[in-house]
Amino acid sequence: MHNLVIDIGNTNPKVGVFKDRTMVHAQVLKQITPDVILDFIKQYEIAGSTISSVGPELEEVIGVLKANTTYIPFSTGINIGIKNNYKTPSTLGLDRWAKVIAAHRYYQGKNCFIVDAGTCIVYDLLNAQSEYFGGSISLGIDMRFKALNHYTGRLPLVDWDREEGEVPEGTDTITAIQSGVLQGVINEVEGFITQQNNKNNDLTVLITGGSATFLLKQLKNSIFAPQITHEPYLVLRGLNEVIAFEYVQKN
Repeated sequence: MHNLVIDIGNTNPKVGVFKDRTMVHAQVLKQITPDVILDFIKQYEIAGSTISSVGPELEEVIGVLKANTTYIPFSTGINIGIKNNYKTPSTLGLDRWAKVIAAHRYYQGKNCFIVDAGTCIVYDLLNAQSEYFGGSISLGIDMRFKALNHYTGRLPLVDWDREEGEVPEGTDTITAIQSGVLQGVINEVEGFITQQNNKNNDLTVLITGGSATFLLKQLKNSIFAPQITHEPYLVLRGLNEVIAFEYVQKN
């Protein structure tokens, strides 16, 4: 039997299938529909399920999960042993909380600094005592390019190659925008890591999100490289922990 976890963020939804704590399948989908979910349930004999969504809940999809699996409603009220000091837990993003849960399970006893480079760049700290106080939310890379175009009269909307991993010299308007945005993000991330290193000993930096590959290429030769771990499925792993925790609580 397997667990099905669904992460519906600001871009494409992701699904993960777990057997115990081992991920056996992960997939990015264009759209989540009841039929798609039912196919996963039949193919993998899904027992437990849960969803993290930054938007409105999908009633039909949840209906399918409830009818065919043990569905666990996910909220920031679910806690597996973390002291949550966030002042407004009702407004805390479910994806952020899922990442903190994953860090608590897989890096227990370590100071974990989570950098999620997605639509936004989100920074969160879970300390070695399993205390969470929140973090910072910044503009994502694509959002920065769009903002320069939107709020100026003549600057064009510039694209960038996520796989290239190089920051160009600003020798014309296009490359100047690319250089400013990309180098600005690198400087920001390095600044946040430096700040956390000054506050916490033996810091583990977990990088996730759609722009993680770019950041990893930029930081691989930096002084921070030994601290960094790429965790592309951190949200999905956290959601699977929610199912495991709820199962233990009820049995």
